[in-house]
Amino acid sequence: MATTADHLRDTLDGAWRQARSRARTDLAREEFAPHHIPDLDRARATVLDQMRLLAEAGYASAGFSEASGGTGDPGSAVASIEMLAMSDLSLMVKSGVQWGLFGGAIENLGTQRHHERYIRPLIDLELLGCFAMTETGHGSDVQALETTATYDPATQEFVIDSPTPSARKDYIGGAAQHATVAAVFAQLITGGATEGVHCFVVPIRDEHGNDLPGVTTSDCGYKGGLPGVDNGRISFDGVRVPRENLLNRYADVDPDGTYHSPIENPNRRFFTMVGTLVRGRVTVGGSAGAAARVALTIATQYALQRRQFSAPNDEQEVLLLDYLVHQRRLLPLIARSYALGFAQNELISTMHRIQTTPVEDVDPQEQRELEGRAAGLKVANTEHATRAIQECREACGGAGYMAENRLTSLRADTDVFTTFEGDNHVLTQLVAKELLTAYADEVRGMSPVEWMRFAATTVSDIVKKRTAAQQIIQTLVDTRQDNEEDGSLFNRGTQLTMFEDREQYLLSTAARRLQAASKREESQFDAFNFVQDHVLHAARAHIDRVVLEAFVAGIESCEDETARELLSDVCDLYALSVIEDDKAWFMEHRHLSVERAKAVLRGINERCRTLRPHAATLVEGLGVPEFLLGSAMLDGPGTDAGRV
Repeated sequence: MATTADHLRDTLDGAWRQARSRARTDLAREEFAPHHIPDLDRARATVLDQMRLLAEAGYASAGFSEASGGTGDPGSAVASIEMLAMSDLSLMVKSGVQWGLFGGAIENLGTQRHHERYIRPLIDLELLGCFAMTETGHGSDVQALETTATYDPATQEFVIDSPTPSARKDYIGGAAQHATVAAVFAQLITGGATEGVHCFVVPIRDEHGNDLPGVTTSDCGYKGGLPGVDNGRISFDGVRVPRENLLNRYADVDPDGTYHSPIENPNRRFFTMVGTLVRGRVTVGGSAGAAARVALTIATQYALQRRQFSAPNDEQEVLLLDYLVHQRRLLPLIARSYALGFAQNELISTMHRIQTTPVEDVDPQEQRELEGRAAGLKVANTEHATRAIQECREACGGAGYMAENRLTSLRADTDVFTTFEGDNHVLTQLVAKELLTAYADEVRGMSPVEWMRFAATTVSDIVKKRTAAQQIIQTLVDTRQDNEEDGSLFNRGTQLTMFEDREQYLLSTAARRLQAASKREESQFDAFNFVQDHVLHAARAHIDRVVLEAFVAGIESCEDETARELLSDVCDLYALSVIEDDKAWFMEHRHLSVERAKAVLRGINERCRTLRPHAATLVEGLGVPEFLLGSAMLDGPGTDAGRV
């Protein structure tokens, strides 16, 4: 008979419960047990061996279309890779580089000739590749990459060069040791004209692991974490590749050097190409969320067995989780994990639908909305992971600092997640840009100055789009109980309205400030800088609203009444925690009186006390298998003492 925890887990797994359930079963073997291997060579070898097991089990095929040799289930592929993060984040990243980034570039930017040559071998790991986009001098600003690919019509080859020290490809996963081929992003030059950044297939090593002529690779060595990922650097000096090595889905060069593309606008062409690679950003966000779940499960289970200090007139010491302050440390973060999990499921579903639709039938606006949502949830998930894992480490005291208890490695391995696949501040700004310009084509690729000029004159009214369960959410808003009593803060319609009002106010005032600043400041860049903090705040408010709506939809999808009621309390805790985090804004703008602000604090405390007896059930519902916790402190005496 299914338990409440089973119902919670199934609801949180959502449409991808089958893929996640399969991963839990397949990862329950010794080869995937969490481990701490500080030795780079051993860690890298271990991850590659694990990837071979995954390839044999068919995990990679789901991410590729049937036409190119896969099984055409991108949603399942993303959900499965997220589960790998519960085993080893190095395994998740290395798999994501091989099958998601390198393989994704070949499939999404290449054509049939590339699919036939490369897809099956890279799925089976007969061909190991890397994704060479980031350079020493340019990361977030991909359009300004310095690597060049100059076409030579005499030989019908592209000549790949790193013309400056800052053009060196840097931090590239797989480049230090295993990859033999790179998907290289470079400025395409033909006939003396630069046509913008395109992607090329460039061999970098021979079958013995030696650099090919003109290629220089080096090892990034020890990093803050992820020891199993062989990050490296690549420089090119006159490396020649055939004309056919241009991934030519969106642009091509004829034998005589003539350049042509079905997308005339260079900015639109670039962002169309990059937009097809959105799956990597979706995966990074979801995997960070999975790592946070692992840490919260470890810390909560520890708090249910570890006792400290005796209560008056009681000889037995008190469990850590019986202290309100400890509940306040962990339970709101558990609530946020549930909220982000439901939002991630919606994102995966949207991505799956768009990526299984014929290219010619995809709505460009839906594609852009997907990219904006992926950026926003990547920010939310990775920031949550950083905050939650650190809190879990501290909540476990000295035990949390021991490598054998895994929290330090989770913290180290996820640290870079706020940076790669887009710096979080840059991505938050991207979300705001898309909101403020209603996804206008013109804004894509603009510099801050260009965007400032555009936004100051053409900012349009924002049409709010519900994320899911539209009718239910609207009904909740329409029947809200908006008063000064404590109980109103537990009313879902009131919570939704507060989130919506904050988002709308911040967006509309950001637009007005943009317009005013553009008239006042002589420098358009100074004008943009003047309002940048406001713009970022608006984007974060939007992300919060999207996540809350996803949580409401998740509750509605739960089929068990007991689990649904528990999720409702968890949702209250999430909503009130977000309000508390931005309480100053709500008070400054008269959405909260002083007394009502105090009621937020009381509401959080009340929900923590309500949820305390269900703590073990809640973390079990997060779906982390016991086998993948990998924390020695949970194996000691008294492990089950507090599970009441």
